[in-house]
Amino acid sequence: MILFRNLIPLVYVCFAFGFAHCISPPRGVHPLDEKYFSVEVIKCKDGSKSFTRDRLNDNFCDCIDGTDEPGTSACPTSKFYCRNLGSTPQFIFSSRVNDHFCDCCDGSDEYDSSIKCPNTCVMGGNIEYKTESYISATADLDSIAAKETKNIDLIQKLKGLKIVIVLQLVLISFVLLLRTIHRRLRSKRRRYR
Repeated sequence: MILFRNLIPLVYVCFAFGFAHCISPPRGVHPLDEKYFSVEVIKCKDGSKSFTRDRLNDNFCDCIDGTDEPGTSACPTSKFYCRNLGSTPQFIFSSRVNDHFCDCCDGSDEYDSSIKCPNTCVMGGNIEYKTESYISATADLDSIAAKETKNIDLIQKLKGLKIVIVLQLVLISFVLLLRTIHRRLRSKRRRYR
């Protein structure tokens, strides 16, 4: 009964000011983007499509850029925002959401998995956070992605170099074998003369 009495003012506030204020912010969204996702019809940030709010975080990638899935791992290009209250907020790749590994110190990235992440954020560590860090955090994540791409390219080049070296060794071994056989044949010819 006490719970019901506390619920009545909340319902009244929701009807008085509209339901948009009563809906919690979408999971994985930066606070500066909450207003962007509060409308009923949302455009993909690349401008390719529009989708309704009920398709937000539905585990199906509607937008190419991943705008509609900030809180799931459905879109490979999407980024999840860890609020990390009491510590430094950060973006992680959406592939790390619900992967059974706690990437956010507040555990918000493992909301639907079988593990429960403890909140390990240190209180007071959020002093440096300002709205400008949202831009720098996205730039940092993009630079990390660029470094990973460079590393993948480097690995592929090294694999190609390895193949070239192996082929050269095989070729050198074959030439040495032919030369040895040729010398033995010449020495046998000299003996029989």
